[in-house]
Amino acid sequence: MSLQDYYSTRSDLISQDRARRRDNIRLASLTEAEKRADKVVRDIRAAEETSVWNSDHESIKNIFPGMEFLTGSPILSTSKEAIDATRLFKVMTKMPKGALLHAHLDATADKKFLWELALRHPILHVRATTPGPVSAANISSALPEFMPISEPQLSGALSLTDAGYSADKWIPLSQAREAFDPALGGPAGFDKWVLDSMVINPAEAYGTHNTVTKIWQKFVTTFRASTGLFLYRPIYNDYVRQFFLESIADGISYMEPRINFYTKFMFDASGEQNVPHREWLRDFDRIVKEIKEELKNEGREDEFFGAKIIYTTVRIITPEELQWYTEDCIALKQEFPHLIAGFDVVGDENVCRPLTDYIAPLLAFNARVAELGLDLPLLLHAGETLTDGGKADTNLYDALLLGTKRIGHGFSIVKHPKLMDMCREQGIALEVCPISNEILRLTSSMPMHPLPIMLNNGIPVALSSDDPAVFGSMGLSYDFFQVIVSSEVTGLITLGQMARDSLEFSTLPTSEKEEAIASWERRWHRFVEEVASLDPSA
Repeated sequence: MSLQDYYSTRSDLISQDRARRRDNIRLASLTEAEKRADKVVRDIRAAEETSVWNSDHESIKNIFPGMEFLTGSPILSTSKEAIDATRLFKVMTKMPKGALLHAHLDATADKKFLWELALRHPILHVRATTPGPVSAANISSALPEFMPISEPQLSGALSLTDAGYSADKWIPLSQAREAFDPALGGPAGFDKWVLDSMVINPAEAYGTHNTVTKIWQKFVTTFRASTGLFLYRPIYNDYVRQFFLESIADGISYMEPRINFYTKFMFDASGEQNVPHREWLRDFDRIVKEIKEELKNEGREDEFFGAKIIYTTVRIITPEELQWYTEDCIALKQEFPHLIAGFDVVGDENVCRPLTDYIAPLLAFNARVAELGLDLPLLLHAGETLTDGGKADTNLYDALLLGTKRIGHGFSIVKHPKLMDMCREQGIALEVCPISNEILRLTSSMPMHPLPIMLNNGIPVALSSDDPAVFGSMGLSYDFFQVIVSSEVTGLITLGQMARDSLEFSTLPTSEKEEAIASWERRWHRFVEEVASLDPSA
């Protein structure tokens, strides 16, 4: 074999190996601007691999592209700050990202914004999950919990830190904050305690809770700390609006957030727990329409195409209880056909009930949906696990047999070649959440993530953020960055294909989907023209 023949054969082999990738077709028909933009991004990435990731950082040891997102030090609080300073990230922030298909609504908008909202409502009360007062000895494990209470219920103590405070006694929030022990920081210390309880910090992710089991224990507590705020209707409305605005600002034009309907009633403005699920949807729908109208008036229609809701409940309920939620979901779909996207059950797959516990009610749900002629698919979490053959891993078989239209996470699917074939052949997209998978300890870093295996097997992928407010990764730019910085194969065109696929595999009706994709294509071509004009050496 001649040297020329060798390199020709080598090139053919690489092409054959990548032939299944969904971006392969797009790569064959690029515009000149796309070719140039892709090269610019690759050149910027290559330059920053030396200037950012291969240079010495006193504050962070062993820095590398795609490193742990929350890695930190006293000087550089997280690797997020290093990411923020890169040109590549600035390009990512401008990219039109299509749809956000996997995010839990109560963990999407910035927690600082949520806390600012809470401080505006005197009706809110707080208690601590401690046997006695909050102190230096227990503050790291004590959780704040919140509830709107119309009539003040004083515990006999002025503060959660008073010696007279006893477990689970409600204190007006403003009073508890002002009277917080000065030795613990006073009001500022109270704010820090609350915000720390709602997020995962580097010490927890990579030190004290550095296993899947331990980090999920911490993860669940972040929701316990914030649920009482989210389920207060005035806050819920402002929070939903903020989620949309933050998403739109990051280039997301359509969303299908998961809302946890496990709690059957929200608290109204007066503190009564009497707001049914249908009112949650009415508020959501109204806010969507308001924002669309505002953007239309500003000539920004292409920036927001709307949102639907994936109805979820939690995998701790019994199969008998699940029937109530499936019927509730169907009733809401009938009343709000344009709002309900699908149905899911959520929770730690390694600990909570497997899908096998719910086969009968989910089959009954599918049959009832078909009988009524509703477009109401299952959109199931499955395979968010490190196990090989464990119940969380085998949830993938059940999700596909139950007819799920997408798979939430699907992290372990790379162990199952037949299931990957099914996803590719049947057009079942994976909602892949890179930063979530890393922080929740499924992978040690992005270069170790199985995403390239999924892409190389031709499975449609929609990059998603999962619970960005808990991870400090609001929007999608950070997830897109972590993906592109961790692979030499993945370039701007690959990200563009995943962004387009996020709309293609959304639950939008065909005509609306075509309109959304056309809108995205217009924004994409404006974006690549801008990137193509950049000087990568600047």
